[in-house]
Amino acid sequence: MSNEANMKDLLEAGAHFGHKTSRWHPKMAQYIHSKRGGIHIIDLSKSVEGINAATRFLSDTAASGKQILLVGTKRQAQSIIKEAATATNQPYVTERWLGGMLTNWNTIGGRIKHLKDLESRMASGELANRYSKLEVQRFQEEIDELNHIYGGIKDLNGKPGAVYIVDVITESNAVREANRIGIPIVAIVDSNSDPTLINYPIPANDDAIKALQLITNYVRSAIEEGKAKQAKTSSAVEKKVG
Repeated sequence: MSNEANMKDLLEAGAHFGHKTSRWHPKMAQYIHSKRGGIHIIDLSKSVEGINAATRFLSDTAASGKQILLVGTKRQAQSIIKEAATATNQPYVTERWLGGMLTNWNTIGGRIKHLKDLESRMASGELANRYSKLEVQRFQEEIDELNHIYGGIKDLNGKPGAVYIVDVITESNAVREANRIGIPIVAIVDSNSDPTLINYPIPANDDAIKALQLITNYVRSAIEEGKAKQAKTSSAVEKKVG
């Protein structure tokens, strides 16, 4: 799909439906089109602008070889985020956000190193050769548990080049940590969110599955485009050197 956002597609996906007017964040005023039935209607022309700015940035980030961390732990976002991240070979978080995932990478990295070490020893047969069946089973259970927690960020190389978040209120800890260490954030901001915390805000409904899927597809396409540019540049450099 094209990286240029389409207002008709956003409308059909219900991206314009915000929250009840009583639950809005005043800093979202510039992105609100109107009120209807006690609900704020988001200005989709602003959504298009937000998506286009965000996808240009994400494409450039991926083209520079940096990783993009995709985050969505609420039920309706989990499979969408995991699918996009897996397709683009990017790190992701779809379970609980672990405190210090970005700000205390040494500790998190240590747990991931332990997981990779266990997996390597299990795959080589070392654990099976050295321990009883029951002990090997316990090691496998530990591997499964660690993968449940850290599996999505197993290949995160420290500080990512950007973070993509589908709900800034649910993922407030991720927003806080990224801002603390200066990682640019691309995020869907609904009418109850503070857009000033986000570098590339995309004003839209952050609850509708169709809207989350559509916007994440734009993000996925941008990352794929950036990675293709990077591969082309690397190939040209190799030919020159060769």
